[in-house]
Amino acid sequence: MGGDLGVEEEDQLQHPRHLIGRQQMSSESEREKRRCYRHMSTSGLHSARCDSGVSAFETGNSALGTGAMQAFLKGATLQSTRPQKDKAAAGPSSEKRAKPIPWVEKYRPKCVDEVAFQDEVVAVLKKSLEGADLPNLLFYGPPGTGKTSTILAAARELYGPHLYRQRVLELNASDERGIQVVREKVKNFAQLTAAGTRPDGKPCPPFKIIILDEADSMTGPAQAALRRTMEKESRTTRFCLICNYISRIIEPLTSRCSKFRFKPLANKIQEERLLEICEKENLKYTKESIAALVGVSDGDLRKAITFLQSAARLNMDKEITERAVIDIAGVVPPKMIDNLLHICFTGTFEKLEVAVRNMVDEGYAATQILSQLHESIIERQLSDKQKSAITEKMAVVGKCLTDGADEYLQMLSLCSLILQQASHNN
Repeated sequence: MGGDLGVEEEDQLQHPRHLIGRQQMSSESEREKRRCYRHMSTSGLHSARCDSGVSAFETGNSALGTGAMQAFLKGATLQSTRPQKDKAAAGPSSEKRAKPIPWVEKYRPKCVDEVAFQDEVVAVLKKSLEGADLPNLLFYGPPGTGKTSTILAAARELYGPHLYRQRVLELNASDERGIQVVREKVKNFAQLTAAGTRPDGKPCPPFKIIILDEADSMTGPAQAALRRTMEKESRTTRFCLICNYISRIIEPLTSRCSKFRFKPLANKIQEERLLEICEKENLKYTKESIAALVGVSDGDLRKAITFLQSAARLNMDKEITERAVIDIAGVVPPKMIDNLLHICFTGTFEKLEVAVRNMVDEGYAATQILSQLHESIIERQLSDKQKSAITEKMAVVGKCLTDGADEYLQMLSLCSLILQQASHNN
């Protein structure tokens, strides 16, 4: 026995079998416990344990769900705040780079005082800004004279930036001009009531403004449906109709509005605005280029600003020249017009045919050639009878071009008549 015990002690010293035995015993005890729990499923104690375990599991899951939801929301707020922090760190330069806008919108009047050359309308709108009532308005005149800009600037001053979107409904009648739009959008918006105070505490008129831009393209039934809405909702809504041709607005609408004609801007006013934009944009220019911009725009300030921006982008760091303005505007160079008239007055039909062919092949629009020829003929030293005959032919040619006639044949017909009148004069 003693020898055997000595051998076992040696084996335990060489191999840790006692540790393996203990692990086996512990695993067997755990199995026994699991078996006992399974057999005790019918007892009340086990049911109580199961209930407490389920409730603990549910509360754990709910706690896990709320924790995950909070973590998700925190992550969302962190993600939403990061761009704001990045924008704040980037500064105003990044905002300017991220939002390039056309100069027409960039330099659009922000208040009524900035509107140029329309004194009557500005005076009426200033009175309404001071507290007087505003009638229904009808603005008409050539494009680019400030009709839309004037009413938008007045609405921003009346309502401020917070109420502007709620109180002003702007519809472009070129896109939305049917009777269904009048019955749905306009009527529903006009029926809403409006308060007489702003969020910042300043007083504002207790009515809304509906702006119908390019109202002369609305259909007749849509204009007729608008009459009743203007009368019925006069307590809470004011209408502003904007059009180029007042003759296309039905008489019942024009009689319900105060009419204001927007005149084409004078050359001096256009020059002042263009020079102001050139200084703010740090552009290099010449007096001839500004004069060319004013000449090709025909009183349309929007067109002049658009041509100025195009010329500035064409000559990035160079000086804006008169030649660049003429090329961008698509205007026929004055020298070509003078050369064509010189051939008409002193040349032959063969030379005239070649000159007209070359001008049409250059890609110049026949309508543009016609308008510039009209200006030159009026300034020429011709008799009234000759001018009347030539301008009457110009009207016929313009009508034929509108109907889709061939440009070369129509221009050749006009120039042949000018050649004929010049030969009679000689």
